[in-house]
Parts: sequence; structure tokens; C-alpha cells
Amino acid sequence: MITTYKKAVRVTDANFDLEVLQSKELVMVDFGADWCPPCNAISPIVEILATEFAGKAKIAKLDVDENPEITSRFKVRNLPTLLFFKDGKVVDKIVGAVGKKAMTEKLNQYL
Repeated sequence: MITTYKKAVRVTDANFDLEVLQSKELVMVDFGADWCPPCNAISPIVEILATEFAGKAKIAKLDVDENPEITSRFKVRNLPTLLFFKDGKVVDKIVGAVGKKAMTEKLNQYL
């Protein structure tokens, strides 16, 4: 279980539709796992973005090991994967560890 949830919203199989698909805001979901070094590397950046984009976009984290239904539904095969949702649909994705600049640019692109 990813334990560093501070500002990012924790999403699960149970609350994904409500928190992500029904959200009025742009949502970035970080699909990751504790055992994944690249996931752990981007985790602090994801938390920073949750603060910086508060009120503009929702930043969420999903542990793939604990939430196989959503992971499978969106065909997440590599970690980390960042999916960007707008109006309940995936509008973009980033696969692999990237820096803050790349994440920020994607978020700003859809705001």
C-alpha cells in the first residue's frame, strides 16, 4: 500500500467512478505500487502537484496491487502510469517516470 498520501486523493476500485469519472475537474491518476522504484521516485512530485493544482485539478493515486479491477479496466501494464481524465474520459497518458515539468505541461494542456 502506498503510504505517502498527503494532498493527493486516494482512489480505489470502490470510489474510482465517483472520485475520477464523475469529477467536474480534470483528474490525473498516478497508478503505482510500493515495490516500484520509479513510482516512489515520482511520488513526491505528485504530492507537490496536488497542492499546486488544488482548486484547478484533482490529483489522485491508485495502488495497482490493491485495486486490480480499475488497473485492468484501464489496461495499465507498466508502472508508473499517469492517466489524465476529463469529463469521465481518458484524454492523455504518460507511461514511465517523468519530471514535474512534463506532468505540469500535461495538466495545463487540459485546463
